[in-house]
Amino acid sequence: MKSRSHKRCKTLRQSKDKASSLQILQSSVKWHHMEHMATSLCDAYSNVVTDQAMILAMNSSFVDPLLQFESQLKIIESSFKRVFAIPSLEEVKDMGDCEDDKEDLENLYRNILNIFEDTLLILVSKDLYKLQVLKEMVMWMNEDRSYLQERAMVIISRVLSFASRKARGYASFDAPCLGVLAAELSLLCSHADSSITQQASVGMYHLLCIAKHQNADILKNKSAKYDKSGSQHLLPFASDAEFLPKALQREKTKIAQNVGETLMPSLLTDFVWSLLVRLSASDYTTALEASTILKLTLEYHAHKVTMVSKIVDFIYKQLRGNSSHIMKQAMLQVITLLTRMSPKKVIFQMMDYPVPADNTLIMMWHAAGSESSVAPHVLKTILLILKGKPGEMHDKLMDRRRFSLDATNMMPVAASQALCTLLPVCPYKKAVAQFFPQLLMALMLQLSYSSNLKLMTEDRPLYAWDALSVLLNCSGLQQVDMALKKKNCRNQFSQELFHHHGVHLVAKTLSDYKFPQFPETLHYLYKLSVEGPRGSEDSVITVIFLTELLNNFFKDPFPEEFLVLFRNWVNDSNPVVSKLSLQKIASLAPVINKIENVCSLLTSILDAFLSKDKTVVIRALVTVRRLLGKLDKVTYSSLCTRIASSYCPLMDHHNGGIRSMAIRHFGELLKDMSQYTWMLNDVVLMGLVPLILFLEDTETSVVKLLSRGNYITDLISDTLGFLRSSRAYLRRTSVILVGYLAKLGGHLLLRDEIEVMLEAVDRVLWDEDPVIRELAKITHNIFKEVANGLNTSNVKQSLQRLFKFIYTKKLKPLYNYNQHNNLTGSPEGIKETKNDKEGLMDENFEEILGKDERFTRASEEE
Repeated sequence: MKSRSHKRCKTLRQSKDKASSLQILQSSVKWHHMEHMATSLCDAYSNVVTDQAMILAMNSSFVDPLLQFESQLKIIESSFKRVFAIPSLEEVKDMGDCEDDKEDLENLYRNILNIFEDTLLILVSKDLYKLQVLKEMVMWMNEDRSYLQERAMVIISRVLSFASRKARGYASFDAPCLGVLAAELSLLCSHADSSITQQASVGMYHLLCIAKHQNADILKNKSAKYDKSGSQHLLPFASDAEFLPKALQREKTKIAQNVGETLMPSLLTDFVWSLLVRLSASDYTTALEASTILKLTLEYHAHKVTMVSKIVDFIYKQLRGNSSHIMKQAMLQVITLLTRMSPKKVIFQMMDYPVPADNTLIMMWHAAGSESSVAPHVLKTILLILKGKPGEMHDKLMDRRRFSLDATNMMPVAASQALCTLLPVCPYKKAVAQFFPQLLMALMLQLSYSSNLKLMTEDRPLYAWDALSVLLNCSGLQQVDMALKKKNCRNQFSQELFHHHGVHLVAKTLSDYKFPQFPETLHYLYKLSVEGPRGSEDSVITVIFLTELLNNFFKDPFPEEFLVLFRNWVNDSNPVVSKLSLQKIASLAPVINKIENVCSLLTSILDAFLSKDKTVVIRALVTVRRLLGKLDKVTYSSLCTRIASSYCPLMDHHNGGIRSMAIRHFGELLKDMSQYTWMLNDVVLMGLVPLILFLEDTETSVVKLLSRGNYITDLISDTLGFLRSSRAYLRRTSVILVGYLAKLGGHLLLRDEIEVMLEAVDRVLWDEDPVIRELAKITHNIFKEVANGLNTSNVKQSLQRLFKFIYTKKLKPLYNYNQHNNLTGSPEGIKETKNDKEGLMDENFEEILGKDERFTRASEEE
């Protein structure tokens, strides 16, 4: 018993000794911790004081402001990491053994924080731009959650409070960080730690106060369109902010509404961009909060967001990566909300990616197409893009807005593919019916462009055709779509030579099935026709489509308002449009006498004789003859002088077919108007010079054609103009004709007139052609002879001219020029006369036109 008791006492004594040793050890460790803490705090205090001195010294220097701020920010970052890496105040106080130690440690701790805060206050007091430091502090907090976030938020909210009071004294100031800082504070307003939430909401309030002062003028004059959510949500900017933790704490809707109302567009864009970036955060909670606030902000204030194209491009790149489900849904919702407020910007950017669109882009199209309210705006934007020509190079202004690498404009092709996605969507059914004619004609244009550029390859479908098929099916025209497929219409557009036939085929098939959209389509085509100016290919398609619709729904002649269009198209700058119009007008010949303004119609066709395109001139000549063949004689006779005078310039046209056709038609007109020859005397004489020159005739039958001497001066003047022709045969024959005219009517000329004519003939004496020079000498001598025979007195000349007016001289051959010697300059197809020395010919003008084989009928297809 004694031994047991002795052992128990010994064990108890050993336990007491161990406990005493542990207490001593714990006391020693605590003292060392306290000593380490005190040393750490002292070091932090020393560093923060040094940092403050350096920062303030830079603040007073003359260093470039940007470099100055960058240097200060580096020091502040270093100071921040030291200050907020120390333990919390409670932990520091626990290190003290007595109240005095605790009080000393607490004072040292608070002094460190106060010095850091004072440094920020001094910086901000000098320049509110340096609120940028607060934004960086929040970023540093997010990078390392071990920092004292609650204490950092206290300093941030105090600095913002100070800055809001300071802002009242500034007329204007620059604080570009407010948008990003607001985004970070909005997330912290829903933090799990209520103390952080409270400080973040207070800081958000003061930030909004600063933004309000910065944006005061805009807020005063805010228009109704920027007040979508109503002003009742705005916070009362009172000096007492005690209620604010309750007003903003975890109230995402109020935060979003007040931020959207207060921040100017550039800052709100920064706010949205920052939240958009936070959607990619690894922290699910942060991403979800960012998504919610982003949605609420854009729902009310997406119209204020700038840089929409950049946001859309960022979303596209993020979605192509490995995005989480929440991020994908949130970003697609951003596309939807941005499309609601800025459809044009969103659509243009989504068109600017490589064709064909990938799955990511198609997914974005579906998101953009989910808003029925903006469907008309989206389609208007797509129609605007479809006016462009694929493959054209972008100008410099467009390049600045582009984010894709494709240098050529493939946006119209992308727009066609987008229609394949959007048109079948339910929200677009009403809009499709509204824009059917515009979409139809835009796709016709793109099909034409695609054919010209050969855009249909094995790896690139003809999206314009696919879009047309979708449009027809969405518009209740499934039978038309099936009929076009049976007619293999698609292949017509895939071949450049037949794409116009493809347009005709579509128009005819729609007409055959009596498509119900005919009235609005006809109205739109009429509007297109009268508005102008239009592109070249656009005009051709409009004419083809309109002509086919009118052929199927109206009897000839068309209503006057449409005939006016065809009359105007006759002289269109595009030769194809002119010929299409002339072709349709020619088909109206059987009903020409039913047209009210037939004179105006024929006059417009005569104007086409002046076209630079020979095919247009030929088509105009053919059209006039077809119409004249059916035109009543009364109207014909009223126009015959104007028509005949229009043929005269064509008799000297550079194209042989046009020359021969003009002369033949001129002769037919004279036959038609044989009862009205007295009306055509002036025109016949006006056309005589080019006619004779064209024939390259050496005959002197001109005497019987000229029975009125008062035309001599005009004829000589007209002929002299041909002496400057580039064609040798014209110069030769004009020299001959001038000589005959001078010999024939020289007695009717005045001396001043002869001197002018001699001067013109003198220039030909130096012609490069030796034959022409010889002929010019003879003509020159004739004028000299005439001049020598004139009286010097003007009175005597006038009397002589009066009495000799009543007769005409009979002439003998003057030149005896045989064109066998020089035929190199003659027009093709003209034969020499049988006998160059026979003298005057007895045939009259009509017989020449009717019998001479040189006026064989020209092919109307030429």
